[in-house]
Amino acid sequence: MTTNLSLQGVFAPLTTPFAADGELALDRLAANIAKYNRLPLSGYIVTGSTGEAVMLSEQEPERVWSIARQSAAPGKILIAGTGVDSTAETIARTKRAAQLGYAAALVKTPYYFKPMMTPAAQEAHFLRVADAAPIPILIYSMPPFTGITVEADLAARLSEHPNILGIKDSAGDAQRTAAIVRQSRADFQTVVGSAHIFADSLAAGALGGILALACVLPELCLELYEAHHHGDPARAQALQEIIAPLARTIVSKHGPAGVKYAMDQRGYYGGPARLPLLPLTPQAAAEVDSVLAKAAPLPVAR
Repeated sequence: MTTNLSLQGVFAPLTTPFAADGELALDRLAANIAKYNRLPLSGYIVTGSTGEAVMLSEQEPERVWSIARQSAAPGKILIAGTGVDSTAETIARTKRAAQLGYAAALVKTPYYFKPMMTPAAQEAHFLRVADAAPIPILIYSMPPFTGITVEADLAARLSEHPNILGIKDSAGDAQRTAAIVRQSRADFQTVVGSAHIFADSLAAGALGGILALACVLPELCLELYEAHHHGDPARAQALQEIIAPLARTIVSKHGPAGVKYAMDQRGYYGGPARLPLLPLTPQAAAEVDSVLAKAAPLPVAR
């Protein structure tokens, strides 16, 4: 399968809003997307890690995908997180996302049977999904959460499949990103999920970022990307110094609950995370408030 789909720019991996009783709050999702639509984000990832995909029931992802599809502005690229541990179920979810109009599927590494998830097992999984998927797939390497890393040599082999669009590398290592870019086919698209090294990753050859921080401070992430895109590495690095502590505190340290709390402070709807993720303690909330206050002043989303 050939595609003209480009992963350049900044994508927001949308949070999945829940009400106080833990049920989906899809009206809040639509309202958040309406605010993001006003910005030059390239698109949205729906039901990824930031979207607490592993907390959703078997039926809920499709409901979330449907509302996001209805709410996204024309021209926004929509990518559904469809990866689960079962290869067959990943294929089934990917086919359903395609039916709903999604442009691509984000497929994370299976991880439950970790000792058996060798590079050969990962390769077999991704190739089988890519063979069966009616839309391109984007490999998702998220070792902080899964304990499984897609190394550069495996990415390079998988890049030869015509229906594997690229990789989202969230390992947090710009040198690994550079190795993936260097070893993979020329049109294999590498994007990163680590905002604290976004500038370095772009300099290493990444095309863009799928950044949880873009749910909170999309303007700042976009400004860094534009500085790089227009050949101003000094400005990109200066923005990286602002972004790094935000990303480390809000995203890396406090996870979806931290992102959602910060969104609430920024005029979006964050709301609660789902158990067993706990709300921020008063001390953690104060820590997030502190790093937000030190960031460059930006308008609150309305």
